[in-house]
Amino acid sequence: MTSPFLSKKALLLFFLSFFNAFWAQNIQLSQDAKVSVITCGLGNESYSLFGHTAIRIKDDANFVDAVYNYGAFDFNTPNFVPKFAKGDLQYFAVVNRYSDFINQYTYENRSVEEQELQIPLQFKQQLFENLNTSLASGDSHYTYKFIDKNCTSMVVDIINKTLGSTIISKKTDTDLTYRSILYPYFDHHFYEKLGTSIIFGSKVDALGTKLFLPLELQKSLKLIQYNKQPLAPKNQTILHFEEIHPNSWWNNIYSYLIFLALLIIWNKKGVHYFYFVTMGLLGLFFLSMGFYSDHLELANNYNILLFNPALLILCFFYAIKNSVWTYKLALFNLFSLLIYVVILINKAHLFIVLPLIVTSVYFLIQLALKNKKPIPIII
Repeated sequence: MTSPFLSKKALLLFFLSFFNAFWAQNIQLSQDAKVSVITCGLGNESYSLFGHTAIRIKDDANFVDAVYNYGAFDFNTPNFVPKFAKGDLQYFAVVNRYSDFINQYTYENRSVEEQELQIPLQFKQQLFENLNTSLASGDSHYTYKFIDKNCTSMVVDIINKTLGSTIISKKTDTDLTYRSILYPYFDHHFYEKLGTSIIFGSKVDALGTKLFLPLELQKSLKLIQYNKQPLAPKNQTILHFEEIHPNSWWNNIYSYLIFLALLIIWNKKGVHYFYFVTMGLLGLFFLSMGFYSDHLELANNYNILLFNPALLILCFFYAIKNSVWTYKLALFNLFSLLIYVVILINKAHLFIVLPLIVTSVYFLIQLALKNKKPIPIII
């Protein structure tokens, strides 16, 4: 959904975009001008797992063939990681020559498809001017939000603004949650799938009614009517590449299952400490991120019922050999896991966290049985 640029390149592209936009302000598009939505295929980097959306303006009579891209950011932004985590990282739009844009995706072996919008010339002109005004004024800078504000939603917003109403809206998969929609995008990226499954909170379990993914926009455009005619009746393939999936010896479900199986087989007191402390610290991290970050996707994270900070307290009483509280906290965490399983019954990530649930239950039952106060037998 994004396109990264190094610092100097980002600065250069921004200024080139500014001057190009300023120069383009007075161009009057011809009758043969074309406006289209560009959908770029999935990549294997974290920023490209979801594809990308852009707008193309083509008018041979005015020697215009430009791609407006709202997914640029600068890796060398000071405090890049904290800003991204906080949710106040600035993204911005750039305009590229179409040939340069296509060359980049050819180099990355990523497919590119185009959908021409069937709109009157006056709206093509208005969109062209809105795009250039956005670039020249700095309005194209925005604070990135995973679902609510990204390269796809920005494209949707500026087209709808130009047409004067919400013509483009989501037409497919509206009965699926955001989590269910996102889940397949992480295929062949196991630990990314596991990580997003456990750090995302309840917001992504809402029905996915917003257009925020490039392929979702592409599918919806095929179904949208404008003035009783299809808005984008044709889908033209510009570049086609077979998807190449990474082959990793460790980033897969097998390393995950083997690691947990080894913990269960080893089953020593030190293993219990390591496992529970790790899970508890992750829970504290998820909890703090929910309060710290402006990304609403991280708030209300019920996954802390599995990654329970109370496990840290359990470890403390386990270390000082306080059997009463070790037993009570083991039962508390088992009860939390029971609630967690009930919550997960209809969630997409049930099976990916199930091995962690089983491991936690196994260790907690062991601790509970070991520290349960024996009931005296009266003869």
